[in-house]
Amino acid sequence: MRRILSRTRAAVDDYKMIQKGDKIAVGVSGGKDSLLLLKALCELKRFYSEEFDVVALTLDMRFNNQDSDFSKIARLCEEYGIEYVVKPTDLYEIIFNIRKESNPCSLCARMRRGMLHDTAKELGCNKIALGHHLDDAAETFLMNLFIESRIGCFAPVTYLSRKDITMIRPLIYVREREAQAAAERLNLPVVESGCPANERTKREDVKKLINELSAQFGDVPEKIVGAMQRCGIDRWDK
Repeated sequence: MRRILSRTRAAVDDYKMIQKGDKIAVGVSGGKDSLLLLKALCELKRFYSEEFDVVALTLDMRFNNQDSDFSKIARLCEEYGIEYVVKPTDLYEIIFNIRKESNPCSLCARMRRGMLHDTAKELGCNKIALGHHLDDAAETFLMNLFIESRIGCFAPVTYLSRKDITMIRPLIYVREREAQAAAERLNLPVVESGCPANERTKREDVKKLINELSAQFGDVPEKIVGAMQRCGIDRWDK
């Protein structure tokens, strides 16, 4: 956990993600990345120079129209003494049963973002923390290039003026393999996703491509993120 905390604090400091008095909603999907982010921010809260509050927020997709069991995550939040809010949604029903989307990920992401923003504001939060790591950034860059024919990525820090809320991504210096190892070592209460689209997405295709390219050219994710930082793409320059 020490390495994860070190990388998290470096990202927070480099991009000035946290200021005194912030109330941060951590988007907790139940996956390893969001749970690691939650734990990292709760640990950082104990010693960081700027005082801030953390709220854990889960949007329950209700796969197969059933409530998910987030009780273990609730107990983790109790251990840290932070509020945990689970908001039931009809996303699964709308996307898979009513609209029968052949490419559900894009619509799902847009709808989840809107709900996440609105719920965080209702909770009095001025920031939302998401668990994207360095490999996610590289994959997003290539997806934007190959699918949308544009150069770009999500930003480490994004202010949404229409919602008056700021998105931060404190794990952007953490590698996926590090997140996976830490989640297993810490025995984080991962909730397996019941999404029918799992492992059948464009992101999975890009992940495989990156692995193939890295075998030939070295660490492609590090090269992509390094290039974004040097060129200042989407505010990645420090």
